[in-house]
Amino acid sequence: MVMTIARCRRRLLLDLRLLSSCSSLFSSSSPSSSFPHRCRTIATTTIPSFSPRNPALRPLINSSIWTDLSYRITGKQKRTMFIQTQSTPNPLSLMFYPGKPVMEIGSSDFPNARTAMTSPLAKSLFAIDGVTRVFFGSDFITVTKTDEMSWDFLKPEVFAAIMDFFSSGNPLFLDSNAAASKDTAIHEDDSEIVAMIKELLETRIRPSVQDDGGDIVYRGYDPESGIVKLQMQGACSGCPSSSVTLKSGIENMLMHYIPEIRGVEQEEDVEEDNDTDAINSK
Repeated sequence: MVMTIARCRRRLLLDLRLLSSCSSLFSSSSPSSSFPHRCRTIATTTIPSFSPRNPALRPLINSSIWTDLSYRITGKQKRTMFIQTQSTPNPLSLMFYPGKPVMEIGSSDFPNARTAMTSPLAKSLFAIDGVTRVFFGSDFITVTKTDEMSWDFLKPEVFAAIMDFFSSGNPLFLDSNAAASKDTAIHEDDSEIVAMIKELLETRIRPSVQDDGGDIVYRGYDPESGIVKLQMQGACSGCPSSSVTLKSGIENMLMHYIPEIRGVEQEEDVEEDNDTDAINSK
């Protein structure tokens, strides 16, 4: 009985200290504000709910693992979400793992803001200043930024957009038919060479590329020239080592298994003007 009372007292003191520290953080910006409705925990530091755009709170956001503790003080149901990040060979791209499935089948690439109109999550990510590309994998989201923008400023915004989406219950795509790329699906009218190319891409090449936060898409084969056209997506697009990967790795493998292939060419993205303005105006 004495032990139980002591534990209750310690728990009460901890809650009071938590309430006091959270209130002090808000007192400078809003003296009359009451304790916030939600709390978020980063690593072992508990801070109140915030806007990622608040520069004063950005130094607190350094962890790659976020825990969202909803309604902890009010006693309502607690929800937890961990978002981990992983670097890629492309210094401008970062992989975000929400701890939940993203794409059930295949992958999806959004090279500009206009293409993101089909996905609520991609659209919200492009609304963040500095984001230039978004890619969905099976269990990760790759975000590419401009060279001028720092990840220290972008990470909080990306974390918030991902957490808001998964808590909303909205579908990943507005149109389910536009969800996944089916470029390596083998069709009845495919030639033997094309079928072999697709098989190699799907089983030997694509898994390694996706581990780096990107994907590679089959765009065609010219039997007269023996050239295979491929497109790099996600973190692999614009990566300094993508050309080396394409020529030294992918081209050599395809030419080794399929003698008819004489080379591999990369198909570039079709650039569109005013993409950011287009998505922000919607």
